[in-house]
Amino acid sequence: MRSMQKRAIPVVMTGLAIGLAAAVPARAADITGAGSTFAAPIYGAWGAAAKSAIGVTLNYQALGSGAGQNQVIARTVDFGASDAPLSTEKLATNHLLQFPTVMGGVVPIVNLPGIASNQIHLTGDVLAGLFSGAIQTWNDPKIAALNPGVKLPDTAVAPVHRADGSGTTFVFTSYLSKADADWKSKIGAASSIAWPSGAGAKGNDGVAATVRNTEGGIGYVEYAFADKNHLTTVELKDKAGAFVAPSLDSFTKAAAGGDWASAENFAVDLLDTPGEGAWPIVSATFVLLPTDAKNPAQSAAVLKLFDWAFKNGASIATGLKYVPLPADVQTTVRHAWTNVAGAQALGQ
Repeated sequence: MRSMQKRAIPVVMTGLAIGLAAAVPARAADITGAGSTFAAPIYGAWGAAAKSAIGVTLNYQALGSGAGQNQVIARTVDFGASDAPLSTEKLATNHLLQFPTVMGGVVPIVNLPGIASNQIHLTGDVLAGLFSGAIQTWNDPKIAALNPGVKLPDTAVAPVHRADGSGTTFVFTSYLSKADADWKSKIGAASSIAWPSGAGAKGNDGVAATVRNTEGGIGYVEYAFADKNHLTTVELKDKAGAFVAPSLDSFTKAAAGGDWASAENFAVDLLDTPGEGAWPIVSATFVLLPTDAKNPAQSAAVLKLFDWAFKNGASIATGLKYVPLPADVQTTVRHAWTNVAGAQALGQ
């Protein structure tokens, strides 16, 4: 897998309007953002909670990380949101600052009649086989060996992937590349790839709907979406060799293994970290903010929103099963904001 430092999800809320009003007399600011479906639940919740606090109105469109990158590069939004971090070169060329907001888990979802959430155990290489087409039925010996005593159906595997450019896809395929040498050499990791098998669907809601309507289906979504919509998840083997269920606790354990000090442009690698009980598919999600905005007041309003969220939004994040940034990382992020036109309005 290429280095995470070098490369570079309610229901997905497209055109999400988030109102934030001022706690002190001030003229309201309207800002626009687009991108990550992974981040849509937390940005929606932060925005709703801040409605009477800061006088910023956010219109956020959950279009996928690829669209978020493209729109901020084209300067059609005030900020982009992406789970796939951009390279140093691409950030510099497009005059962008990249900073993280929260961390969270990506989870496989399945449709197997009679199988409950987290009843099925999978490993990274078997998961890769399910999405590559190498494993074609759910009672395959490789799956059966991981699930003694579980009655597995003789049902065809029907993989479902994101059809749009997606940071969730980047995170998921990066994990598969790390877990399986064949996947890494033949398929690889990116926001959009040439999938060897299965059906494509747009957004988390499209993937979830297709899996729900397809017996034998398997897909991947961000955990806040899966949890809210009561989707059937699986347990994965962690690096310590134990099977782990997706949860805030297992995401937090994975996040604790992140080497932020060595992460260029905050692009920390949280995949398959070594802590016992760590969920193996965890990622930070990022904001992309122009450093040369034509209207610095817009960038100042973006920073005002995320500054408020860092100070007041930790409990909201954990309620949605996201992991807040460590305090020292928040401090480093605020220091990085000094490179943004308009940051002086926040005292940065």
